[in-house]
Amino acid sequence: AGRVRAQARALRAGLERLFENHRELFWEPGAGRLGRAALLDNARWLGREPLLRFLGGAGGRLRMGTLLSRQSCQARLRSAEGMSLAEFLYPALQAYDFLHLHRHHGCRIQLGGHDQMGNIMSGYELVTKMTGTDVFGITVPLITSTTGDKLGKTAGNAVWLNRDKTSPFELYQFFVRQQDNVVEKYLKLFTFLPLEEIAHIMEMHAKEPEKWGPQKRLAAEVTKLVHGREGLESAKRCTKALYYSSVEALEEMSDQELQELFRQATSAELMLEAGMTVLDLCRKANAIPDGPSGYRKITDGGVSINGNRVTNPETVLILGQHILKNGVSLLRVGKKNYYIIKWLQL
Repeated sequence: AGRVRAQARALRAGLERLFENHRELFWEPGAGRLGRAALLDNARWLGREPLLRFLGGAGGRLRMGTLLSRQSCQARLRSAEGMSLAEFLYPALQAYDFLHLHRHHGCRIQLGGHDQMGNIMSGYELVTKMTGTDVFGITVPLITSTTGDKLGKTAGNAVWLNRDKTSPFELYQFFVRQQDNVVEKYLKLFTFLPLEEIAHIMEMHAKEPEKWGPQKRLAAEVTKLVHGREGLESAKRCTKALYYSSVEALEEMSDQELQELFRQATSAELMLEAGMTVLDLCRKANAIPDGPSGYRKITDGGVSINGNRVTNPETVLILGQHILKNGVSLLRVGKKNYYIIKWLQL
């Protein structure tokens, strides 16, 4: 129960941030207001609904034949795992959510992915039967990978709104890597750009495909919406630091950004000693083996500091070159082994 509450709080925080960023970025001063979004937790009403009252009310209006005929239900019933009672009742509870929201908040539209069609239809039927009011359902296409797989946590390829799970840099890179055959569709689905502007972006792309203009605009718009302007700037700093070996970008990066960018990196805190060399640094960080093989690792060009290759193990560390203004050194050994060195008492 505690884990579920924690996840609900994280979902609420992510959605609130999304709506707030939309308000800040896209609402023109003095223009018509969209109204504030109300984020509600259905545990507040489902957790207080007695079972017998639910069965005698909403449960009595939902027909078994209809529920069993849903494609999602049929697929689960035919699967090797079968279908539990809890899974079978899920559409009934979602339908009841729609009824509650309609009665208490005037909700008349339920929006969901295309795979939610059956559940939304159950809600439509329940509300119309119990209230006589016309309500509506809207489904949107599921976003799939290039292999046609659904994107999501079940498939293991989810892109998260939570910065702890997907950093602004990772979100930016996910969208900037999209192929030409989907980027126009994604610009229409995930951004608030006018259709005329999207058409112009694609026209320019046809003339200069090597610039990846639509992908960069898509990545910027989505990252800005999810993480705000600062999140977009963070993504750009990380991109410059990792792919363009920008010392300036590294110097501007926060500890959080360094950890996000180099999630698998080893962190070490070291004291700078007079005359300390590249070889000393690598050994103190346990980045190279002891003895001649570690020495050769450097002379053979396998070590970089802040994006610059260092081949002389006896080079003395220099402030502003090997040690950045923010008191950090980024050590790379080989192609993928990163070490974040934080210097103490500089």
